[in-house]
Amino acid sequence: MLETFVITLREGLEAFLIVAISLSYLRKTGRHALAGAVRWGAGFSILVSIGAGYGLQQAANQPLWEGVFAVTAAVMVGTLTVHMWRTGRHLKTDIESDLKASAIKPASAAWAGVFFFTVFMITREGMETALLINSVMFQKNWINIVTGAFSGLLLAAGIAWLWARHGHRINLGRFFQVTAVFLFVFL
Repeated sequence: MLETFVITLREGLEAFLIVAISLSYLRKTGRHALAGAVRWGAGFSILVSIGAGYGLQQAANQPLWEGVFAVTAAVMVGTLTVHMWRTGRHLKTDIESDLKASAIKPASAAWAGVFFFTVFMITREGMETALLINSVMFQKNWINIVTGAFSGLLLAAGIAWLWARHGHRINLGRFFQVTAVFLFVFL
């Protein structure tokens, strides 16, 4: 239960952060009509991630896949830590510039651009979640996995809500550096 709790908490926070930055940017620039593209993109990403998780769970040679998932998960956590350490300071700017490039297009193209940007960013987190949970799934009871996963997502949603209300007071560059060190030390 603890493993899936930590996995969904971490990945949920990353996904919620992407959505929050995207919606904040669209609100700040007066492009409220594109907020639906972010919401639809996040919803579609969740469905794709659930499908990928189910597909991964159906793997025929489970001992082999357990090892592959565990090694891949360890590599992903290590590369995430290095990536966040290097890019944390300008992650918000990168997301905003990508959204700006999509949002300046004509109406339907802007909506599609924001939708696919969101799908790509959130599905990446969802695929990480599916992969990491599948590396644990071979060893644990599914009730504990589901309980831990939902608990982690609920806590991530609560933190995201707090972030939306009070996040403007936080230095994102420093936050990502501290997060990267936490992930490296504790995971």
